[in-house]
Amino acid sequence: SRPSTFPIMVRPSIARARKLRRVANYPERKAWETLRRLRFQGLAVRRQVPIEGLTVDFAIRSKRLVIEIDGSIHDLEEIQLNDSLRDTRLNAAGWRVIRIPAALALDPDYLLQRVLDAIDL
Repeated sequence: SRPSTFPIMVRPSIARARKLRRVANYPERKAWETLRRLRFQGLAVRRQVPIEGLTVDFAIRSKRLVIEIDGSIHDLEEIQLNDSLRDTRLNAAGWRVIRIPAALALDPDYLLQRVLDAIDL
């Protein structure tokens, strides 16, 4: 007889994060290529991470640092308000948030330096 199999239940936040990883936009994919290099310095970078009921672009849990890559939609006032509320929520939970414009995130040297500067604070 075949052993019975039960579907594995995945929390909605994890399922959403997995989906976002699959459909990442170009700046996020390029940022991921760059940020993965930090592993060689002992920094585990994760992408599309559920934190405090939100899904952030990237996080370094050991440093409690969130890295958000902001496209041009983040220039809109209502999106900026939402970003501010998200940042406040994350800050209240002990996370630091750095926001990097998508165009600048494409520059590996700039991106790495911003993250390393944030870690050294």
